[in-house]
Amino acid sequence: MKDKEFSVSPWEVSGEVDYDKLIKEFGVQKLEKLPKVFEDNILFRRKLIFAHRDIQRILEAIKNKKKFAMVTGLMPSGKFHIGHMVVALQMIFYQKLGAKIYIAVADVETYNTRNQDLEKSREIAIEEYIKNYIALGLKPKNCEIYFQSARSKDAEKSNAYYRLQNLLARRVTFNEFKAVYGEITPGKMISSLLQASDMLHPGLKEFTKEKELPVIVPVGVDQDPHIRLARDISKRFKETNLQISSTYNRFIPGLSGGKMSSSEENSYIALTDKPEEVKRKINKYAFSGGRDTLEEHRKHGGNPDIDVSFQYLRDLFEPDDKKLDKIYKDYKSGKLTSGELKNYTIDKINTFLKEHQKRRENITKKDVEGFVYKR
Repeated sequence: MKDKEFSVSPWEVSGEVDYDKLIKEFGVQKLEKLPKVFEDNILFRRKLIFAHRDIQRILEAIKNKKKFAMVTGLMPSGKFHIGHMVVALQMIFYQKLGAKIYIAVADVETYNTRNQDLEKSREIAIEEYIKNYIALGLKPKNCEIYFQSARSKDAEKSNAYYRLQNLLARRVTFNEFKAVYGEITPGKMISSLLQASDMLHPGLKEFTKEKELPVIVPVGVDQDPHIRLARDISKRFKETNLQISSTYNRFIPGLSGGKMSSSEENSYIALTDKPEEVKRKINKYAFSGGRDTLEEHRKHGGNPDIDVSFQYLRDLFEPDDKKLDKIYKDYKSGKLTSGELKNYTIDKINTFLKEHQKRRENITKKDVEGFVYKR
């Protein structure tokens, strides 16, 4: 979708995103009241995850203790930062609820759209993403992480996955690709079909014995075109019994606003950043909702809704609703200054990263192989 103020596509996000406008444009539904287990999760409670397609299927599966899966992917193109945590924390959440987790490393898509070789993608995926997933709490049981270029050591499974990609090609037209993506290249078409195979293949008989397997695909709203294409194709393709549901999250803002990007070093907080680096980035680059002078701030108050430090607390780092509400009110009234808010945010992030990095340092090659190489 493109607008005077912002642009959203699977390959680029720019400008100030209007999420209400995207809901209407993409035809997704706002997330309404959810079961307590979801409302207890900060991502859902704070509406960081704000919209869905057919989440009822997943809620019914959880309620009736039926099997379901969660499918997601990662683009191995740079540092793992706090923006990536949103989907990673959902992996862990759904795994605890009993989901089988499938994580596709989009090394083929990275090769086709970003000219990055497969070996470099493998290195980044392991060092930046998989190790951080493990440190965040992802477990090897009931979890498959695979590379698009090498689906499985099990020939039957691998053949089924790649066969599906090729069979799907007959269920979509060039005009549909153009309608969904706008500008299209052969590389993007191949990558899109492979992503559809990523989402649909858990329903193949080689991967499940279930007659019907609901699957949840949590994504940033920029990835919805991939979801729409896969859903449309699946309705015409009866060889798989998978039903795709999806949820959509807001973007964690970059330090100076806009979407956080791995390609802009001073736009993100990486999960490997040291305390002094976090402090430097927040103090120097984090957009403030405070006034130009302390006197004006005390008199008129700040705007927490546009303040990046407050948004980091709201979305990830301050789980206590009462504390967050007090910070909001104190900042808006001018009682809490921009500098004080930044210092509090720095402390919260560094406390989290200290424990996270300690867990990450203890991850071994064998731990990684428990997720990637055994299949």
